Amino acid sequence: MPGLRIHGIIAHDIGVEIVSGVRQPGAVFGGEIEASEALGVSRTAYREAIRILAAKGLVESRPKAGTRVTPRSRWNLLDVDVLAWTFEGEPDTDFIIDLFELRGVIEPAAAAFAARRRSDADLVDLEEGIAAMRLYGLKDSRGQTADQRFHRAILAAARNEPLAALANSVGAAVRWTTTFKQRKHALPRDPLPDHERVHDAIVAGDAKAAHRAMVDLLRLALGDMGLTERE
Repeated sequence: MPGLRIHGIIAHDIGVEIVSGVRQPGAVFGGEIEASEALGVSRTAYREAIRILAAKGLVESRPKAGTRVTPRSRWNLLDVDVLAWTFEGEPDTDFIIDLFELRGVIEPAAAAFAARRRSDADLVDLEEGIAAMRLYGLKDSRGQTADQRFHRAILAAARNEPLAALANSVGAAVRWTTTFKQRKHALPRDPLPDHERVHDAIVAGDAKAAHRAMVDLLRLALGDMGLTERE
């Protein structure tokens, strides 16, 4: 974890333990002095790590009651760090399907909006993303970064501020599901043509085709993981 300060490393380690189930909801942490000494860090670093986790909804601290892990329903599951920590282990299959269902609500609509509202600058971003994906492929980290850029560019081109605010979360979901998919097995097919169909529909200004192409892209991506949509 290069670049992380000590409190960030502590937050990462505890966060992974929480999302992986090592620390269950309701589990109580030791006192601040005890916990920091056990980790071999200062109380200030430990306290800051707990603040980070609390901001993500993973823990809560109360006077006299101490710090405890919160119920999963209170976790910010779309926080980029929480997503990363989840995919460091073996995420629950239902959670992966949940992510794709969420993307299925957001991204086809965003693609349709983008087809109607995109600017010349948006088209440049989309083309650069596609070009890098062609050049490097999705097995390469540079191609995966381009894939994230492509999906973020669509949200930006939709010209809808609340949708644009989801760009980091959607980008993280794209990144970690792709990484997880390739960790489990080799890509069964090349998903680049799916992205090209979305790109071409947006360039053509065809909102219906863009919506349909994105629906197909997500359905096929889920299938590449050996998973199917819920009924």
